[in-house]
Amino acid sequence: MKEEEVNRCQIQNWYPKFKSLTIKTKFHKLPESFINYLIDDSGPFLLPDSVTNEDAMPNRVHNFEEEDDFQVPEESSDNETEPPLNRPSFPELEIEVRESIETLGGIIIPKLNWSAPKDAAWISPSQNLSCTCFNEIALLFRSSDSLIHDLCNAYDSCIDKVSSRPESFYLALRKWYPSLKPEMEFRCFVKSNDLVGICQREVTTFYPVLLNEKDLIKGLIEEFFDDQIRFEFESQNYTFDVYVTKERKVKLIDFNTWCGSTLPLMYTWEELEKIHGECDELELRIVESRLSVLPGLKTAVPYDYLDVSPGSGWDQVLKIAEEEFQKENQSSDEFA
Repeated sequence: MKEEEVNRCQIQNWYPKFKSLTIKTKFHKLPESFINYLIDDSGPFLLPDSVTNEDAMPNRVHNFEEEDDFQVPEESSDNETEPPLNRPSFPELEIEVRESIETLGGIIIPKLNWSAPKDAAWISPSQNLSCTCFNEIALLFRSSDSLIHDLCNAYDSCIDKVSSRPESFYLALRKWYPSLKPEMEFRCFVKSNDLVGICQREVTTFYPVLLNEKDLIKGLIEEFFDDQIRFEFESQNYTFDVYVTKERKVKLIDFNTWCGSTLPLMYTWEELEKIHGECDELELRIVESRLSVLPGLKTAVPYDYLDVSPGSGWDQVLKIAEEEFQKENQSSDEFA
């Protein structure tokens, strides 16, 4: 794999060409100060100082502790004086992000050049990657180990590696669709410009509906690749993720490299290398039963995030309540 192949998979690079086929996305070039904030683990876990108090973290349900009859007077002590916290602040970026979130309907999924912070969903108020404000994005990014790939290791698998990081980092804000079903997302493997394998993207769950629609879905993805991807994406070896809508339209989600940090999911890379494209019958692999599910991303909470002292990241997280189920029950449209 070469650096140019890795660079083609950056969302800010492929999005302009495939804009009509994918999820609406807004981009923000990140200042170096924010990148340094993401990789700095020398101090306590602090969320950025927000431009306005209401943007710090949304209250998603009623907070009883804010009621007058629930509050307990704080005891003051002349001997106990805590130094003020020196919070990081990115006011210009926050304002830009807030405007983009409003444009995209009020809820987004964030990602960097290549990766989304999927391993940090456990810390989100929604228990998924949906965000409504800048500090929710910062919380996910600071809690994610997978984003270290983008920040520090993006070119580690390149045979012609000369860069330690991309020229610029971008925050991609992607419109959130609560009605999307995880069983309808698939990873596709392209070798020598031939589609050689397809598999279920969410491999930790058995979805019976896929058993009856397997052949139909395979045909839809094959047609989509031939018509929209094969002669448009410049690399010869790569992977791409798609979503099949209830109207049986295929939508592009993302591009990823062949091998490297990309997970082969229900295949192995050795197996995929041996497939001869058009000479072999294209296979769509799905989880056939509950006994066949694969382990998912790690969900253990890092010790660093157990700090609940005043002003810590967890101190703010614990003040956030959830009403995500109500949002999901509201009317929502699938991207068309």
